[in-house]
Amino acid sequence: MCLGDTYFIYISRLKQHKMNNPFKLPFQKSIRLKLSLLLLVFALPHLCFSQNAVTANQPVFNHAALCARNLKKTADFYSTVLQLQKIHHPFNDTLHVWFKIGEGLALHVIQGNCPETVHDISIHLCFSVPSLDAFMQHLDQLGVKYGDWGGQPKKVQIRADGVKQIYFQDPDGFWIEVNDAK
Repeated sequence: MCLGDTYFIYISRLKQHKMNNPFKLPFQKSIRLKLSLLLLVFALPHLCFSQNAVTANQPVFNHAALCARNLKKTADFYSTVLQLQKIHHPFNDTLHVWFKIGEGLALHVIQGNCPETVHDISIHLCFSVPSLDAFMQHLDQLGVKYGDWGGQPKKVQIRADGVKQIYFQDPDGFWIEVNDAK
């Protein structure tokens, strides 16, 4: 039931009392109807959305997981280079490090016997920063190599919509894009 249905019910109740003006109803009924209508107007959009059959069980993104050959080295990279905040994980071991990458979103870095493969740049994580120039200075200070999509060092890729992008790899070879998308 959404706002249009609520309005229809409200009008139906008014017609049941054979009145077109809610102020002609007895005082308590009029107040109750108005409060009910206000409550429904503010609550129903949320209830309608949550009960939508199409989205009721729609998956939402929760986390990405990466395999790390050397967990300490890879975790230090994400903490220092990307300045990600470590968050609690339920394992309480030395094989996992979790990072916050957004509200309710995490990056799980897991120690493992990762296959040594060449990762394709088209498969990458992407982060946005307010100033790509300031972030590139940060990378330069840390000695992290970066470049455009084609691999030209210290070059910026400009996307068709004007967003500036750079690419670099973590210690395990996974590609990372950083851009200035708003």
